[in-house]
Amino acid sequence: MAVQTFKLPESIREGAKFSFCPGCDHGVAIRLVAEVLDELGLRENTITATSIGCSVTLYDFLDVDAVEAPHGRALAEATGIKRARPDKCVFTYQGDGDFASIGLAESLHAALRGENVTAICINNTTYGMTGGQLGPTTLLGQKTTTSPTGRNVEYYGYPIKIAEHVALCDGTAYSARVSLDTVANIRKAKQAIKKAFEIQMQGLGFTFVEILSTCPTNWKMTPQQAHERVRTQMMEVFKPGVYKDITSEKAV
Repeated sequence: MAVQTFKLPESIREGAKFSFCPGCDHGVAIRLVAEVLDELGLRENTITATSIGCSVTLYDFLDVDAVEAPHGRALAEATGIKRARPDKCVFTYQGDGDFASIGLAESLHAALRGENVTAICINNTTYGMTGGQLGPTTLLGQKTTTSPTGRNVEYYGYPIKIAEHVALCDGTAYSARVSLDTVANIRKAKQAIKKAFEIQMQGLGFTFVEILSTCPTNWKMTPQQAHERVRTQMMEVFKPGVYKDITSEKAV
């Protein structure tokens, strides 16, 4: 039996080295984006707007044109890029804090306007880069550096369910939530990313993929424990699925 050589996607920048914390799922998510760009032949026709946070280093890994946005403004920049160059594939790669806290207005209004761009949001229930503070998706009871006794409803409110909110926007063509906790779910995540890019290139509206991810460092867990937390805690609140797909009748 022939041995298959493990190769990096062509859309990964030559010489790129993993710089995230051990066990972080950002590397998997970025690879999936790169594989999709390769398969759709979009590498030479793509511009990304990166956000502030762990996701900001995307341009160190992807060999595509990129601009760096101020915190929370990635979709504002992506809107300008796409309107100036409607022929390009334009996407953002953001953390949940960037997308759903400081950038919530930019995010939802881009969806409401039906901007023909794709947003990929990494949901790890915390602000990873800045020390593990409470974020918009922090689970009830979860302890963080700014909620040391755990998130409670009375003081902090409820975590936001991003994919559901985006799906409610009339300009949204596609909204899905996926996970990276198992090989099977990684494959589903890639399918969702690919579908989002395909719908964008058809000019049908705003597309969104929320990715449930780990943060072993700030969660103070091993990678294995972190993925188990995704399955047993995060998925109970943030249920994976396609919440809107105007090209299909199978959405939740």
